[in-house]
Amino acid sequence: MSPPGPAPDLPGYRHVGSGKVRELYEPIDPATGAAATDRLLLVASDRISAFDHVLDSVIPDKGRLLTQLSLWWFEQLADLVPTHVIGTRVPDQVPPQVVGRAVMVRRLRMIPVECIGRAYLTGSGLSEYHRTGEVCGVRLPPGLTEASRLPEIIFTPTTKAELGRHDEPMTHAEVEALVGRQRSQLLAGLTTEVLTRGNALANARGILIADTKIEFGVDAAGHLVLADEVLTPDSSRFWPAQDWRPGRVQRSFDKQYVRDWLTSPASGWDRARGDPPPPLPEHVVAATREAYVIAYESLTGRRFA
Repeated sequence: MSPPGPAPDLPGYRHVGSGKVRELYEPIDPATGAAATDRLLLVASDRISAFDHVLDSVIPDKGRLLTQLSLWWFEQLADLVPTHVIGTRVPDQVPPQVVGRAVMVRRLRMIPVECIGRAYLTGSGLSEYHRTGEVCGVRLPPGLTEASRLPEIIFTPTTKAELGRHDEPMTHAEVEALVGRQRSQLLAGLTTEVLTRGNALANARGILIADTKIEFGVDAAGHLVLADEVLTPDSSRFWPAQDWRPGRVQRSFDKQYVRDWLTSPASGWDRARGDPPPPLPEHVVAATREAYVIAYESLTGRRFA
């Protein structure tokens, strides 16, 4: 997998880590040179990932879209679970080159589980269901098909693999063995509550959230905290509600457009051989950006500029 490109230097900050999309920095005291121990600057880039690869292509404005949409959702979810956001306004001292795509957040000890909630059956969940009749150990009714609405939202966790490795499905028992029974139940409950709240708001705006991936951390007091991003086109599948028809692949406002092109004959990519994905053509980049903008504007009611 291609690693992320070099992180930009930010005056007053020390780079401490890179993810597929985000960069982490710690603020530095200009007088002492000491790093802050309680907070980090989280900066969303325009990189896009698919199939465990960071692509060479970028999606213009994607980092700003993800950041602003996550901030909006954090506000809608604040009564359900604490979030890592120190403030919805980025401090004045944040360098101008990252304004709009940076958030000051609390330092957390991250839970080593990708918490996935599913309201509809698609993607890897559908593939597993076809093989076993289950998703992550959750038995589902027979006869479900592509885009079927599930009887209730289910918690289908996966491992949180290192960059370049594939996340693997986990059963509830495996999560419990890793983090303990009480915390496992809390992760499952919060994940389904976030997706339930998300769909209640999104449905009123003409969008179905088929599934979502959520990350949690633990603060100094031992409380679970919602972290990273939430209910964005990178971490969720957004479908236009008026077009939803079970039994077929749905039109979407997320990065599924990129996945579909990469796996089409047009890309020429042999995924099974392990080659890196090819650069995205301009029309795929433009269509992906448009999908992200539609998702943002539809959900928030705000114009993206």
